[in-house]
Amino acid sequence: MKAMTRSNPSHRGWLAGCAGLAVAALAGAALPSYYASLLIDGFAFAIFAMSLNLLLGYAGLASLGHAAYFAAGAYAAGLVSLHLSQDFWVGMLAGIAAGAFTGAFFGLLALRTTGVYFLMNTLALAQIAWAVAFTWRSVTGGDDGLRSIKRPDLGVPGLDLTSNSAYFVLALATCAAAALLMRALTRSPFGRTLAGIRESAARMDALGYNVWLYKYLAFILSAGFAAAAGVLFVYAKGFVSPEAASITVSAEALLMVILGGAATLSGPIVGAFAIILLSNIASSYSTHWTLLLGILYIVVVIVAPQGIVGAITASSTRARGAQP
Repeated sequence: MKAMTRSNPSHRGWLAGCAGLAVAALAGAALPSYYASLLIDGFAFAIFAMSLNLLLGYAGLASLGHAAYFAAGAYAAGLVSLHLSQDFWVGMLAGIAAGAFTGAFFGLLALRTTGVYFLMNTLALAQIAWAVAFTWRSVTGGDDGLRSIKRPDLGVPGLDLTSNSAYFVLALATCAAAALLMRALTRSPFGRTLAGIRESAARMDALGYNVWLYKYLAFILSAGFAAAAGVLFVYAKGFVSPEAASITVSAEALLMVILGGAATLSGPIVGAFAIILLSNIASSYSTHWTLLLGILYIVVVIVAPQGIVGAITASSTRARGAQP
C-alpha cells in the first residue's frame, strides 16, 4: 500500500518545475520594461549557449563560428516578418530551417578537419557568413541590416507581444522548451554516443559507430538550436545586422558555456545569464567592461575549470561523501 501511495520523485520534479515556471512568468510580467528586456536577452542567449554546448560539451567540437547560425535564424525570421508573415511559428520554422541548412552545408566543410584546424575552419566559415550579410544589400540590408521588424503574432486572441512583459513570457516558455528538448537529446542513445565520441572517437569507430555521421548530425542540430535563439532575439530587438554573425558573438557563446560548465544542461543557462547581467552592470561603471569579463574568464578557468555548475556539483558530491 505504501508503494502505491508513495510520490514519484520524477513527478515531484516536474510539478516543481512547472510551478517554478509559472511563478517566473508571473514575476516577469510584473517587471519594469528594462529588466524584462534584459532577461529576454538572457533567455535568447541561454538557448544559443545550449546549442554550442551540444557541440563542445557533448561532441567535443569547439566552434568559433556559431554566430553564423544565430544570424541565419535572425535574418530568416526578419525577412519572413517583413515580406511574408508576422506569425511567430512561421518565423520560427523559417529561422530554424535556415540555420539547419547553413549548418548542414558548413558541417560538410568543417568536419573534413579536426582539432585546431576544425576550429579555424568554423571561424573562416562564419566570416564568410558575415561577408554575405554585409555585402548582399538587396536582401540583408548590408551594414544597415534589417530594421522595423515587428513583434510576432502568436495566434492567441487578445495576446499582444509588443510589451516586454508579455514577450518575456514567450521567451521564458521558448527557453524552457529548448532546455527540455536538449535534455531529452543529451540523455538519449544519440547523446550518449556523442559523449562516447568525445571521450574516444577511435574506440567508438572500432565499435562500429559512424563517428563522422554522429558529429554531422550534432552539427546540424546545434545549428538549428542556435537559429531558434536568433529568431527569439530578432523579434525582441526589431532589427538584425551583420554584427550578429561576428566572431564577438561566437566568442561570447563560448565564454558562456565555459563559465557555466560544459557538458551540463544548466551550465550554459547559468553562464548566459551571468554574462548578460555582468556585462550590463560592468558597462554602467566602465567603458573597459570587456576587460573585466576577460579577467573573470581567466579566474574561472583557473579556480573552477569545470565551470560554475561543475564546481557546485563537485563540491556537493564531496560534501555527501564526507558525511558519516
